[in-house]
Amino acid sequence: MPIKNYDVQPLFAEPIFRTNIADAITSEQVEYVKNLKMVQNKVNQISENLYLLEEPEMKSVKDAVQEALDIYAMEVMGISQKLYVTQSWSLISYPSVGMHGHSHSNSLVSGSFYFTKLPEPIAGMVFGRHNSYQQLELITEPEKNNIYNVNMNLVMPNTHDLLLFPSGLQHFVQVNEATEPRYSIAFNTFIKGRLGSFKDVSELFL
Repeated sequence: MPIKNYDVQPLFAEPIFRTNIADAITSEQVEYVKNLKMVQNKVNQISENLYLLEEPEMKSVKDAVQEALDIYAMEVMGISQKLYVTQSWSLISYPSVGMHGHSHSNSLVSGSFYFTKLPEPIAGMVFGRHNSYQQLELITEPEKNNIYNVNMNLVMPNTHDLLLFPSGLQHFVQVNEATEPRYSIAFNTFIKGRLGSFKDVSELFL
């Protein structure tokens, strides 16, 4: 007898947190970041300063990022510990340049802030389902793509968007097909507070 009724339920999901923090950055700060000394990354340019948000000039941006991290920790992760920014840097993708696929080590949540006008057409961030080598590759029929089998998802940022996402997610940036550079600020985070349980001898203070 053929099966006519069935149910499929999602078990897990990966979050992408988005908020707009245009009020947190001034035109002077935009110029400050754009004029940072840059060095060659794998394909794009990365700031020589890898603790950018620790600079006094960036305090209002750091405060806005921290507010978003507090919401993420409480409402998305559901934890009592506090997320804080570890390293932070700026990136430039010049025309015809994207960013290689990667994930972020020694970090729980990573973020990107699109602090100035994004050139059009906008290059999106592509997130992959897997973060390691897959021995078995199954090709999904395009018309059958859904949340259970899709291997990649595209996220299109808007100017002044702040995106937060799990650091272990493999991701890359599409090639900048505009005629102007694409700027962003990126950062990693970790947690501080009490982990584990005293009674279960797993207690740890960070």
